[in-house]
Amino acid sequence: MKKEEIFKSYQDWIMPTYTKMPLIFVKGKGMKLVDIDGREYLDFFSGWGVANVGHCHSAVMSAVRDQVSKLIHLPNNYFHPGQAKLARELIRWTFPGKVFFCNSGAEANEGAIKLARAYGSQFKDRPKFEIITFQNAFHGRTLATVTATGQKKYQEGFEPLVEGFKTNIPLNDFEAVLSAVTDRTAGILFEVVQGEGGINLANKDFVRKLRKLCDDKKMLLIIDEVQTGMGRTGKMFGFQNYDIVPDVITLAKSLGGGLPIGCMIARNEIADTLQPGKHASTFGGSPLVCKASIGVFKAIQKDKMLANVAKMSPYIFEKLKKLQAKFDVIKEVRGIGLMIGVELNAKGKEVVDHCASCGLLINCTHDTVLRLMPALNVTKRQIDSALRILEAVLRRISHAS
Repeated sequence: MKKEEIFKSYQDWIMPTYTKMPLIFVKGKGMKLVDIDGREYLDFFSGWGVANVGHCHSAVMSAVRDQVSKLIHLPNNYFHPGQAKLARELIRWTFPGKVFFCNSGAEANEGAIKLARAYGSQFKDRPKFEIITFQNAFHGRTLATVTATGQKKYQEGFEPLVEGFKTNIPLNDFEAVLSAVTDRTAGILFEVVQGEGGINLANKDFVRKLRKLCDDKKMLLIIDEVQTGMGRTGKMFGFQNYDIVPDVITLAKSLGGGLPIGCMIARNEIADTLQPGKHASTFGGSPLVCKASIGVFKAIQKDKMLANVAKMSPYIFEKLKKLQAKFDVIKEVRGIGLMIGVELNAKGKEVVDHCASCGLLINCTHDTVLRLMPALNVTKRQIDSALRILEAVLRRISHAS
């Protein structure tokens, strides 16, 4: 199809649920995407962090090719080796527990909310059902997860929202959490790094206090690792930066290397709360996506990507701090690993658009925070190339103003 046909097809036949850039991509490899005209772009956004191992990594592609000719889908009332192998790998990297497979981060968080309520219902004298979440959180777009998301803009038009959520708690304010907890509180759901919320980090003392509070009050500590999982923070999972073990974590995005897979992992003590008939997912954990996910784990380990994050993270932060010293428009540089926010004193859309026109793909969240999430195997040369473009764009915008 020609470009004009593609644009018109989207206008005529596809719901306008995304704000789109006028870019049509046809292939990708590693850190590069190629558009319909053959122009290459350096991808420092990675599709909201889906392409942690880069586009079309050989380990993922090999796994998919091997599986797609054998068996693509199988209903979950049968067994298949892919789920068994992937679940074993997930538990090996996390904590003793069990896995529920689904298709997305929203589904994984929906499952965690249901697990928390089912767990809370076992307190017969005073059932627990409330979930505490935080301002600027993002947990998905189902009715329950959009309610859990502490941002009004995502909730408008969908009222009445689901009951039982307390979402107005500032991150890192433990006293506010204490004030919100009641004998009806079943769990606390949060991100160790708020991605959509502007790359806001939970501090270690706060997280450790949440862990103790949940232990004392018999509540579940649920960590949304949809963006922070699979090496993004420099550890395989974000919670491992905090020296605690959660009761539940949720994963998706980068777990499948580009294929749709999500999961919820729960500690052994609570994992059997959801019995047959309590929860399900038709496509969850299919042979194809499980094989792809095993390929992602292989890629991260084979290419020593966690070690690369440990090297590249201080390098890119140092370079960004130097840019901050040059340009007053940069208010703050923050983040962890290769999950980076550059907060501006101005709207970020113009910067994102100019970068794209120069061949660099980044994202803006919360209007003013540039979000950079390159693949975990990014090189110094690629970082230098990306930041040269960003610097040129910031200089152009500064001169224009």
